[in-house]
Amino acid sequence: MAYWVKILYERKEFVINFDRVNAFCYESNGRVTFWLPDSAIPIVISPQGNIEDYQKIIKYIKLVTELEIDSAHWVTIMYEKNEYVVNLKCISSFCQESNGRITFWLPDGTIPIIINPVSNPESYQKIMQFVQKTTGYSLS
Repeated sequence: MAYWVKILYERKEFVINFDRVNAFCYESNGRVTFWLPDSAIPIVISPQGNIEDYQKIIKYIKLVTELEIDSAHWVTIMYEKNEYVVNLKCISSFCQESNGRITFWLPDGTIPIIINPVSNPESYQKIMQFVQKTTGYSLS
């Protein structure tokens, strides 16, 4: 079932099916960024500028990360001082480099996420387990 949300952004009204949004980024300054489905357009909402829409986004993120949904595998990943909440089932490729780092690209965006096994062991392990469980292939 679709989860439609109406938000205001840059003097425009958007009605967005949040079930199609596959990644959110919490920034250290409190802003939340997500990318519109089927495009690379980022939407950035701050609690200071738009508290109602900010609360809608936080409510949805809490909903998907607390529930086990068959069609989603949401994980929280710390990357470059930001916290990303990503539906790994929407990632179409993972790349492991010879130094062990794993790279993947956010859906509906052009941002690469690079996970280092030494500096980010928890996120690294989550991704390794997801790839093994989902694809049957091991990245090692």
